Amino acid sequence: MKKTRRQFIKAGGITIVAAGIVPSFISSCTDEKKPAKEGKTFTSMVKDVTPLSPADYLLRQENAWKHLAENKIDAIFIEGGTNLKYFFNMSWWLSERVFGAVITAPGKTVWICPAFETERAKEQIPSGDKIYTWEEHESPYKIINKIVKDLGISSGKMAMCPNTRSFVVEGFIRDAGIQIVDGSIITESCRAVKTEKEIGYMDLANRITKLAIQYGFGKLQAGMTKGQAGAFFGEANSQMGVSGGGSPSFGFTTAFPHGTSQKRDLTDGDVVQIDTGCSIEGFKSDVTRTIIFGKPSDRQKEVFDVVLKAQQAAFKAVSPGVACGEIDRAARKVIEDAGFGPGYKYFAHRLGHGIGIEGHEYPYLVKDNPLLLKPGMTFSNEPGIYLYGEFGIRIEDCFVVKEDGAYVLGGMQTTAIDKPFGV
Repeated sequence: MKKTRRQFIKAGGITIVAAGIVPSFISSCTDEKKPAKEGKTFTSMVKDVTPLSPADYLLRQENAWKHLAENKIDAIFIEGGTNLKYFFNMSWWLSERVFGAVITAPGKTVWICPAFETERAKEQIPSGDKIYTWEEHESPYKIINKIVKDLGISSGKMAMCPNTRSFVVEGFIRDAGIQIVDGSIITESCRAVKTEKEIGYMDLANRITKLAIQYGFGKLQAGMTKGQAGAFFGEANSQMGVSGGGSPSFGFTTAFPHGTSQKRDLTDGDVVQIDTGCSIEGFKSDVTRTIIFGKPSDRQKEVFDVVLKAQQAAFKAVSPGVACGEIDRAARKVIEDAGFGPGYKYFAHRLGHGIGIEGHEYPYLVKDNPLLLKPGMTFSNEPGIYLYGEFGIRIEDCFVVKEDGAYVLGGMQTTAIDKPFGV
């Protein structure tokens, strides 16, 4: 069962209202923004957003400790990049000099740092965490020998986060004196299930993206280039307080799932498609909408209806305990049964991807993926049919898995070819 937006808010579950993030958000869920004074179409929708706190980052670290213990891994090394940002809110330039955090199962974090960078690192490293330094002539990997001895984990395993560069992994294998294993089971397990606050950010981001697309579609005129049209999506985003825009595709170019270098200006009867998103506190949205500029042909109507039914079938299939591959299967069956198959012939890609602090991240709604859905997991649901030389149709909404089904982030679901944002 898929909840309506109104039911979702009343339930007091995973909502941005319940999380105390955007107190004024309910009104924007039910009514379009009316033109404000000074010629603006929108006002900021992010000014009341509550940012992540130190407690939120500590909760993520505690979650890593739990997953380390469950998987009988003693520690994980987190290098600069997305995972360091996720666990510690730290941005660190990647260079040939090794820097990072070692999160340990006993619930401690220590750091490996070039000695001359220590003072700069202290500006971001949590107070009380121990820092192990190495001089320019020393091997940073041999520090692990001391760390594992100090922490008493020398007989165990140390994981590498999946974005760790190969030369760093090789250095640890050569010099660390401890078994090195893949750390994706830790980082992916932590990031796959979102908190209420994180889902609130994504709910708002998806809402903003849909309002921006709606605004941009209203500005389309025959003869426009995709760049001219795209400027309106960026304008709406800016007024609502986020960055980003979009580059729509017109006509036959919509058959290319990720665009093409071929040029097409907007013409009456064209399929128009845009795939875009924004970010709230680092958490992404991802939305695709497809409309017809002018009167749709019977062929366009036929394909659109099949894609819409496929998306709806996938939403209905969502429930905790269902395999990711089964959600892809539910959508693909509708498309194949309508004659647009088999397999990837016209629906050329998987149904969806995980989404969070990265636009595409673990896990994936793809054929034969046995991973079972859990409440709090977030995905895109984006079936498509691509007919080269004609047009492509794709409809995409992100959703969160709840105990009783899928909740569509940002609302405004497509209900018909002439209702791309619902009623």
